[in-house]
Amino acid sequence: MTPFSRKPPTNSSSKPCGSSELTRIRVGGLELLADLSGALHAPDYRALLVADLHFEKGSSGARRGAHLPPYDTRSTLKTLMEAIERHRPERLLALGDSFHDRAGPERLDEIDRAAIGTLGNAVDVMWITGNHDPALPASLGGRIAAEIALGPVMLRHEPRAGATWEIAGHLHPVAQITRRGRNLRRKCFIGDGGRLVMPAFGAYTGGLNVLSAPFGVLFPERRFRVWMIGGRAIHVFPSDRISP
Repeated sequence: MTPFSRKPPTNSSSKPCGSSELTRIRVGGLELLADLSGALHAPDYRALLVADLHFEKGSSGARRGAHLPPYDTRSTLKTLMEAIERHRPERLLALGDSFHDRAGPERLDEIDRAAIGTLGNAVDVMWITGNHDPALPASLGGRIAAEIALGPVMLRHEPRAGATWEIAGHLHPVAQITRRGRNLRRKCFIGDGGRLVMPAFGAYTGGLNVLSAPFGVLFPERRFRVWMIGGRAIHVFPSDRISP
C-alpha cells in the first residue's frame, strides 16, 4: 500500500470540461471532479485517476482472429494526454488493467511505447496492478503497487464488498435511462459516498449495466447515484431513474 498526503491548495483552476456542480463527487470526505474522458481529478492531491486503460486490446483480439483496428492504445493515450493537459496534475494513478493482457507491453509499437515513456516527464505515474495485468514490467517507468491510499480512501482495481471507503475500476459501469421514449446508454461513475466505481477509460472497452448482479453486491440497498458521461456534460441520476 502506498499512501499519499494532501497537497496545499493552489490558485490553479481545476474546472473540468463540461463542468457543473453535478460533476463533483465526494468519497470518504474527498472532493473529486469527474471528467468527460472518464478520468477523475483529485485537486487536493493534485492527482488524476484513470481505470481500465486496456492498452493493446486491439492487438490481443487480432491474435485470436478478431479484426479490430490496431489503434486503441494510441487513441487512449491521446485522450489521456488531453485530460492531463486540462487538469495539470502532479501524478497519474492508473487503477489496474492498464494492459489488456500480460503480453500487452511486449506488443506495443515503438511510437506508443515512447508515448507511455514520456508520461513520466509530465507526471509522476503509478500503476496499480489488475486482473488482466497482475505483473507489469519496470520498463514502463513510474511505480507499481497493488493498492494506493489517497488520504482515507483506498484505490484498487477490484472493488471489495464491505470496504469502507474505496475507489476502484474493473467492472466498466454503464447506465441506461429512458428519456422522451428513447433509451440512452452511457459509461458512468457509480457511487454512494463511501465507494466509487470508475468507468473504463480505454478506447475499446465495453460496459456492464449498473443494475447487474456484481453491482448489487457492492450496493445492496441500491442507494447509489450514477454520473453518466454525455457528449458535452456529465449528468447525475439517482438509482431509481436507471433502466434495466
